[in-house]
Amino acid sequence: MYFKGKMRMTEAQGIVNPPIDELLAKVDSKYELVMFASKRARQISEYYSALHEGSLFNYVGPLIDSAVDDKPLSIALQEIHQDKLQKIPNED
Repeated sequence: MYFKGKMRMTEAQGIVNPPIDELLAKVDSKYELVMFASKRARQISEYYSALHEGSLFNYVGPLIDSAVDDKPLSIALQEIHQDKLQKIPNED
């Protein structure tokens, strides 16, 4: 935490929360984590776009409490970390 003028500001956490090791324990590989999180982040992004258009019923919004300024990828990684999502393997 640091101070700028009279405002108290916190440093950005980046990818330290949730810890990458704990995220990797939930999937089989780094590639799988990237694909899983990016697909969910796109769904969240589409939800916010639909929210502005007034069409909420086709998309699933964030499954965790999130702030307005949270990025969709950060939300997706938090959802994976908190076991709010379940990955279903492809049957190929």
